[in-house]
Amino acid sequence: MAMTEAAPTQTSAPLTAQDHARAMADYSRAGVARARALGNRGPIRFDADGKLDRSILDSYWTHGFFVLEGVVGPEELAELRADVDAVLARAPSSPEADRNRTDGIIKPPYRWAKPLSDPVGGTDKNNGRHPVEMLQPTLGEGGPAWTVELLDGNLHLMDTALRLYGHPGLLGVAAAVLGDDFVPYNEVTFVKEAGLGPSVAWHQDGTTHWTAPDWDMDAHGFNFMAQLYASTAGNGVWVLPGSHKLGKADIRKLVAQSGSDRIDGAVPMLCSAGDTIITNRQLLHGSFANSSPDRRITLNAGFFPRKRVLGVTTRRLHGAIETYDQARIDERCRILQLAIDARRQRFPQERAYVYRPLAGREDESRWNETTRQTMLKNYNQRDMFI
Repeated sequence: MAMTEAAPTQTSAPLTAQDHARAMADYSRAGVARARALGNRGPIRFDADGKLDRSILDSYWTHGFFVLEGVVGPEELAELRADVDAVLARAPSSPEADRNRTDGIIKPPYRWAKPLSDPVGGTDKNNGRHPVEMLQPTLGEGGPAWTVELLDGNLHLMDTALRLYGHPGLLGVAAAVLGDDFVPYNEVTFVKEAGLGPSVAWHQDGTTHWTAPDWDMDAHGFNFMAQLYASTAGNGVWVLPGSHKLGKADIRKLVAQSGSDRIDGAVPMLCSAGDTIITNRQLLHGSFANSSPDRRITLNAGFFPRKRVLGVTTRRLHGAIETYDQARIDERCRILQLAIDARRQRFPQERAYVYRPLAGREDESRWNETTRQTMLKNYNQRDMFI
């Protein structure tokens, strides 16, 4: 697509958080109305044969996302919140203080940013998939120099996240969308503290299959986004409905036509605490600096169609070239089976999900203190990306 010059997004005068909130007000009201009119929300429903309700699938494929209501109950939600808060409480005071770890975790679990900033927009980071900078309000006097914007490796950081990963309803949805042999991507926690959370500039996930001859609207899989607090227009992710079906978006052109980083026609993904959003990774999406008074904590877990990963060579966001063979996929999928067993032990009243590719091999991935060290620790070194 032709490159189009983007409209400037940062004013010359300092933009305060209050200015930013006021600038978002009308845009948010219109976006909320559009979001509510979509009707793409409801509880997970399976029919008598165990198949996901067709209306959920149809709505997901139409809009590119669906709000699965009430996935996480009050008791589990409280446990998840406590675990996240405990991990955040252990965070060092700055990125510099986090360089020499002593806990044996290879990939640093904390990702930092300046409050209300845009760390990647308009740069070549993440393979250049964030081409336009978002507005960056100033924090004012007395605020922190840094804020944690992301936790990497949910499953070995928090037992509650591991158990949620094995949720039978969510895994049933994954199978309905991607097929029984779906494979994992990665698991991260997005942290948007009230009045501090940085933006994530407009982008589409996935960088590998855009020009594939058999490209379709499912080529890069989806993310589950479990919300531990309400997701609002001020703190949540905004999307352009239906954009997952249209190929690679010209983000610069969309921003230029809209006259700001507030892209015309976008909607916020609204939901309550305990809801989980299934979001197509090709959907154009982004989030604004959180100048609102509301905290957002989102547990992300991504999945791919196996055929889009097996034997594929790709460049990851940090630049490394990797090829995913069957052994690599099997090793990473065993973490999914470990999560299923961890959930079975905590919620024995539930009917545990059966992950078809590892059916009959459940004893190889039982959750205990030994497998915590031998299988789970540093599992995210085997994350896959397309």
